[in-house]
Amino acid sequence: MKLNELANKPGSTKPRKRIGRGIGSGTGKTGGRGVKGQKSRSGVAIKGFEGGQMPIHMRLPKRGFNNINSKNFVPVNIGRLQEAIDAKKIDAKKPITVDVLKAAGVVTRVKDGVRLLGNGELKAKVNVEVSGASAAAIAAVEKAGGTVTVPAKVEKEAS
Repeated sequence: MKLNELANKPGSTKPRKRIGRGIGSGTGKTGGRGVKGQKSRSGVAIKGFEGGQMPIHMRLPKRGFNNINSKNFVPVNIGRLQEAIDAKKIDAKKPITVDVLKAAGVVTRVKDGVRLLGNGELKAKVNVEVSGASAAAIAAVEKAGGTVTVPAKVEKEAS
């Protein structure tokens, strides 16, 4: 096959409809827009407009808020950690940090840190240093003989 022989499958594309080209074409005169009115003219954007009545999205009450101080942690289950150790991507004898997890491909992008979760089973004795951990994850790591180090939260002083 040569580059000049490349073509779409027959019937996969339709020729575009040329509107407004005379009455005989079937799409002449009004060009498929119907007759008169606002929507037949150009420059119309009526998305949520309800004819002067207050639109429904403005009548309904607002709910919730977006917390600008919230942290977005990347979740890592202990089962995934064990898989990486079994695949020799992580050395269980050395402390497991965020950088080690990223280098091993366990996490792709560290947002505000890594949070260790307790799904799965951990057999290896590991020392993990992460931004956050669930109670179940800490219990599972300690049961296997390891430790979880989570940095202490910095409390804001009341002044």
